[in-house]
Amino acid sequence: MTRLVFVLCLLSVSVPAAEVRGIIPSDGQTPTGPYTPGVMAGDYLYVASQGPRRADGSIPETIAKQVDQSVANVKAIVRAAGLTLDHIVYTHVYLDDMSLYDEMNRTYAKHFATNPPARAVVGVYERDNRMHITINAVAVRDLSMKKAVAIPGVSINEPYAPGILTHDRLFVSGMLGRDLKTGEIPEGTDKQVALALDNVGAVLKAAGLDHRHMIFVNPYVGPNVAPGVMNKVYASYFEFGHAPARATIYVTSLPHEARIEFTGVAVRDLSKRVIVRPTNRDPSPTASPCVSVEDTFYCSAKSGFIPGVNGGLFAETVQNQLRQTMRNLLDNLEEAGMDFSNVVATNLYFDDRRDYDAVNEIYKLYFPDRPPARTTLQQLAPAERKPRSNGRWPTLEQISLIAVKP
Repeated sequence: MTRLVFVLCLLSVSVPAAEVRGIIPSDGQTPTGPYTPGVMAGDYLYVASQGPRRADGSIPETIAKQVDQSVANVKAIVRAAGLTLDHIVYTHVYLDDMSLYDEMNRTYAKHFATNPPARAVVGVYERDNRMHITINAVAVRDLSMKKAVAIPGVSINEPYAPGILTHDRLFVSGMLGRDLKTGEIPEGTDKQVALALDNVGAVLKAAGLDHRHMIFVNPYVGPNVAPGVMNKVYASYFEFGHAPARATIYVTSLPHEARIEFTGVAVRDLSKRVIVRPTNRDPSPTASPCVSVEDTFYCSAKSGFIPGVNGGLFAETVQNQLRQTMRNLLDNLEEAGMDFSNVVATNLYFDDRRDYDAVNEIYKLYFPDRPPARTTLQQLAPAERKPRSNGRWPTLEQISLIAVKP
């Protein structure tokens, strides 16, 4: 018996807890850019965004069939990792037309009939005249780790859980600036922001946590929302210098005509939270550069903004802005003793999908071996490409990322 226990102990330490490997389904689509369909990192699988394109390149015509095909593409990756749709804990659904929301929901619900994952839905700018939806996902390796969180007294009549707990994290669904019981949306951006953050707080409380436990937040901002108003309210919910990492994304629309939506990830054990900040960055009331839980680092979205005195965006091409963005991201990674080889998932937002090839040519230089899983979106109509009076150019791209340190 002693010999057996000794051998088992050796086996248990021979495989790193955060072993990272790419997942490419044999019966799925060939990646059309520098990304890996899925990346298994420790206990989690990160699935690149999947649209409704079939293996033969055709695209279904109806939104219902497009949802079916997008989920089938996600399923192919999950299955190649030895998992099922039940293992999914979190999804993002991107729609180019929010009027399709109800029909999308009905079809989506058929695929997640029991114990659905946490979910966020946002409206983005038209990607393709034929493609109306794309979905990305996170799955947990051990299904016994997945536990749904319900908000007491609130009935969610849609196919998602307000939150999903795993052994170390809480995935929080997109919470709108909308009353969860009545569906009413208050007047005033500040009230919507506060209500949305209170709704996030309700999910956290139901899991035995609070806002301090948030390590990454996606504020999705709809039309006619002033960033200063949102930030003022947002900062009041977090301790200065210990705010979660953040990727603020402006979008074309949100469900139920809300103006603000917050979604993200929390750490269960607050003692495991570590703020990562390069020495040349001052503490911020609204975002930390990166925040880690155990071996996983969630890093704020970066653009080609040059920090420091008189900082700004001074590169006029998307290629040169991307180079500066990658430099800014590397600052954060290096502070944590990592580099781009540790990145397992990215979200790449860019100004015009016609720049797709140009962006990829630069992006792939930073990931020569195993590129991360990736979601690529054009979330707004293209900006006018000319410098402002102060010589600064509009933001043409930005990237957030997740990295894992073995």
